Amino acid sequence: MAHEREIGEEQEFLRRALSALEQMREEARSLRDSAMVANMRGAGDLVERDVVMGTALNRLDQLAIGDQPLFFGRIDYVKNADGESPVYHVGRLAVSDENLNALVVDWRAPVAEAFYRATGVEPLGLARRRHVSIREHTVLSVEDEYFADANGELVLPDGDVRDITHEGLVDGGLALGGPGALLAALGRARTGRMGDIVATIQGEQDEIIRAPLAGLLLVQGGPGTGKTAVALHRAAYLLFTHRVTLERQGVLVVGPNPLFLNYIENVLPSLGESGVTLSTITGLVKNVEVRAEEPEELDRLKGSERMATFIARAVRIRERPLREDVRIPVGRATVVLKAKYTADAVEHARRRPGNHNQRRSALGRELANRLANEYHERFVREGVEETNVVSELAEMIRLSPEFRDAMRRMWPRLTGQELLHDLFGAPALIKAAGKDVLNDEEMAMLFRPRSSSLEEIPWTTADAALIDEARVLLGPRRRPRPPIKSVDTSGVLDGIDLDAYEGNVRQAALREASRNAPTQSQDFDEAEFITYGHIVVDEAQDLSPMQLRVLKRRDLTGSMTIVGDMGQATTPASSASWDTVLRLLDPRRAPLRVDLTVSYRTPEEVLEFARATLRASTPDLEPPRPVRRAGTSPIIEGAREDTFAATLVAATKRETEAVAPGRVAVIVAARRVADVVDILRVNGLDAIDPRVADSKGLGADLVVLAAEGANGLEFDAVVVVEPAEIASRGAAPGELSPQGLRTLYVALTRPTRRLSLVHVLALPHTLV
Repeated sequence: MAHEREIGEEQEFLRRALSALEQMREEARSLRDSAMVANMRGAGDLVERDVVMGTALNRLDQLAIGDQPLFFGRIDYVKNADGESPVYHVGRLAVSDENLNALVVDWRAPVAEAFYRATGVEPLGLARRRHVSIREHTVLSVEDEYFADANGELVLPDGDVRDITHEGLVDGGLALGGPGALLAALGRARTGRMGDIVATIQGEQDEIIRAPLAGLLLVQGGPGTGKTAVALHRAAYLLFTHRVTLERQGVLVVGPNPLFLNYIENVLPSLGESGVTLSTITGLVKNVEVRAEEPEELDRLKGSERMATFIARAVRIRERPLREDVRIPVGRATVVLKAKYTADAVEHARRRPGNHNQRRSALGRELANRLANEYHERFVREGVEETNVVSELAEMIRLSPEFRDAMRRMWPRLTGQELLHDLFGAPALIKAAGKDVLNDEEMAMLFRPRSSSLEEIPWTTADAALIDEARVLLGPRRRPRPPIKSVDTSGVLDGIDLDAYEGNVRQAALREASRNAPTQSQDFDEAEFITYGHIVVDEAQDLSPMQLRVLKRRDLTGSMTIVGDMGQATTPASSASWDTVLRLLDPRRAPLRVDLTVSYRTPEEVLEFARATLRASTPDLEPPRPVRRAGTSPIIEGAREDTFAATLVAATKRETEAVAPGRVAVIVAARRVADVVDILRVNGLDAIDPRVADSKGLGADLVVLAAEGANGLEFDAVVVVEPAEIASRGAAPGELSPQGLRTLYVALTRPTRRLSLVHVLALPHTLV
């Protein structure tokens, strides 16, 4: 047990630090208030006020840590030449006293590295590392680790005794920083939202977080290794270290599905970073509403890299000369757009730089000018015409219905949605684009009856990546324009209590809100997209080649963090290997690969139980090494069809009671979700599908999840229903597939404490 003396020491320091933090907030509020009432005499004063106001508001946002502990650690260095032992408290943000003396250092600062990386072999100059547990404004406990000095001696304070028990830790010589604090964090009940791990980051995780910005960093990590948390903390670290660059260029975090994004959305704000874009791959493709699912074999085909060639050909076959001449009335005569002219013009346009829609304009100008010159030579007497007559004639020809119709047939102006709608609705177009790329069966799979309008098309997730591919080849259909839009200005000064100020200050603040509110917004074409200075991708193993191409287009600088586990690759079109992923992302410099080898959250009993399933699906991968035991082995319960519901309900009740107030997930094959929710609810259990709008989502005590969408999530207890059905995904009934076994591996490794299985069908051989 930690000494009361040490707890009291840290409590007094916490009081000083909180007082200093409040003083820093007061200074920021004072700066904000002075900007509100400043006298503006010119444009320069307005700019200065904008800067001051923005600085003050950003500072207040950074200093708002809610009920999170201000600090969580302390590092004491060995005595230096002057006989001094530097001491630093490590926390969520830097705090200084009125004399600018550092009280707390930001966890991302270089001086804080030793807190995460020091080991008995490499103490990095530390004499002691202390983990401090704080709840609200009270210090609960202190855990100290002492390091030997240069002479190999371990010096403890007088009367100090370390008697820290490591119940639950697996023997194995793993170098863990702050094992007591780590176990306490791992033992807390899940909340339905991922929390930050800033107080318990381990050495191998910290090396990834602090890796250089430039280039592509690939992180392979099995269940429970904290790869998602590490990726998010890396985003926060990079923003702290390269703020000027990345606030201008932007940071993007990509997750596998909206449920996952809801799960992680609080992590970066808890670390003081709110300016990061979170999205799925589909979310990056604007104005495409995914409303349908399709068979896995079709999803696999649409995700194939061959589709890039298919889409490029689909665009090219829409660029074709006329088959017959077209007569166009102009003034008192008629000009003829000859088919043989269009053949040369189309071929010339194809060789031009630029995208499809840009080259269409060039084609139209070339043909219209040719017809205008013919008309001019035939009907205008030499020396009489004005210098701009030919251009006026060309414009008249271009605006004529006959010419426009000819252009639509030769080289239509298209959006990505229009191209795919036309393509998939016409077997002839599919055949022309798929020749020597797809076989007859695959081309037949792509056919989809035409819809009456673009709004009614049942787009799928795989379609979104194809639309993005088409948009790049087609280009913007129109130029961006700045329409005037009404904007709600009420949120411009969110976080400011206007009622706390006198009338003149209040009025100045309201004027500021009105002035700062945007009055115009740039309405960009769908084919234009935002690029980012750094991109973080989680569960990257599940991205198809076509989705990886979507991601690459958003890459501005070549700086990316790619996180995943090939042992958990579960989507039909997921990439076969990290080599394939890297080839498609085409890094500008040699990528760095790091493997996370230690599982902190998934207990030993679960990893051992799931080991054979991983080996059967991905033989070349080793599961991570666990650091803790749960004390409970997985429970397997067989049932008959007529007793299945009762067995499932009993198992779910048992797990819910065992981990209360923690969270429980029942994981099933996708087609069973609704049925299992009904079974549980009829029997008095408040189960929900977390994907349903207006539900509690993952914050509910009991959720029913499709195994296909469980990647990246974790729960205190998990009940896996019909493992054989999950393991046969993508195969004939009764057979197992590598994709299905990986999906089962994901389902088995979601719990942090307890795992149960309920089955009627025979178990897969990997679980027997």
